[in-house]
Amino acid sequence: MLFNPSRDEARNFLFETWRKRRAKELLTPLEDLTAQLIEKHPEYHAVLEDPDGNQDKDYLPEHCETNPFLHLMMHLTIEEQISIDQPQGIRAHFVRLTRQFESEHDAQHRMMECLSEMIWQSQRNRTQPDALIYFACLEKQ
Repeated sequence: MLFNPSRDEARNFLFETWRKRRAKELLTPLEDLTAQLIEKHPEYHAVLEDPDGNQDKDYLPEHCETNPFLHLMMHLTIEEQISIDQPQGIRAHFVRLTRQFESEHDAQHRMMECLSEMIWQSQRNRTQPDALIYFACLEKQ
């Protein structure tokens, strides 16, 4: 599943995947996984059904806006991490959090908080992402 899309490519992938799901067209395995994640987020359906109105929309944290594209791509990132257990040990954290919160989806949302923390610290400190920061946060969940 590894790929490194631009912002527009990632958004187009989400728009097109959701269009194909709604049209009942054949999906690739990655598209099917993505469509399942989108289905779990009905609050994003209208955004994904309006590519022209949302392709260039910015979501600003200072306006308390959640970026649906970032949120869904983070789900995909975590799915990839779990599937290959990278960073090593991430799958065990997912299993533990799933048991704790009795929901894979809720466990992934907790993991997203920690992934975001690691990325934020990396950007702030101008360093490579550090799995130790990620895991320290996960252990507090």
